[in-house]
Amino acid sequence: MNYEIVRATLDDVADIKKIEDECFSVPWSEKSIEESLNNPCSHFYLAKDGKLVLGYIGIQVFSGEGYVTNVATLKEYRKQGIAKALVEKALENEMEFLTLEVRKSNIPAINLYSKLGFETVGVRQKFYREPEEDALLMTKYL
Repeated sequence: MNYEIVRATLDDVADIKKIEDECFSVPWSEKSIEESLNNPCSHFYLAKDGKLVLGYIGIQVFSGEGYVTNVATLKEYRKQGIAKALVEKALENEMEFLTLEVRKSNIPAINLYSKLGFETVGVRQKFYREPEEDALLMTKYL
C-alpha cells in the first residue's frame, strides 16, 4: 500500500465524516468536524492513497499539552501501519505530552499506543456510550 500523511483541510470534511460514521457508535457531526478544523489549536492529519482517505487523527495542542480527539482507519485498511503512522505524525507537534482515551476493550489500539511509548495513567469511568464503557487514559511524555 502506498499512502502519504497530509494535513487535513475543510475540503476533507466529508471524508473524515465517512470514517467517523464507519468507526464510531457516536460519530462527530460534519459541523463539529468543520469547527474543529477551523480551531487554530486543532491539527488533523490524513492517510491518503491518491484521493482515497484511509484514516485520520485529530489532536488539539495548547500550552504545550497535546490531546488526541480521534484516531480512525477504515476497516478494510486496518493492521497495515496506518494508525501508527498517524500517531507518529501527531507526535511531531511541539508539546510536552500527548494524551488520549481508549476503550478498555480496544486491545489492538492499547497495544499500538503501548508500543509507541504511551503509558496508562488513569481510568475514566463510563466515558464511552453505545455501549457504555470505561476508558483508559494513556499518555506519552515527550
